[in-house]
Amino acid sequence: MMIWYDRHMSGWGWFGASLGMVVFWGLLIAAFVLLMRALERPQPTGPHRAPLAPPTPASPEQLLAERFARGEIDEEEYRRRLQVLRAEPTDLTKH
Repeated sequence: MMIWYDRHMSGWGWFGASLGMVVFWGLLIAAFVLLMRALERPQPTGPHRAPLAPPTPASPEQLLAERFARGEIDEEEYRRRLQVLRAEPTDLTKH
């Protein structure tokens, strides 16, 4: 029969139990964080998934319209530049 020191833990017993609890919760939290990071990571494209197409660049007219919408250029300048963009290449040499 083992003697359990009158059913009480010694100082080292409390230290070991406390350290074990801290390690247990630390490992549990670390596993949860790693799982969340793995789920948030973008998945590679496989044979059953089509790769995402790169975004198409905005046309010069769209860029000009965005500048006008933001107030960077006034209406007169917008119309003048739009006319230049829409002009035929042969018309540009006449200016």
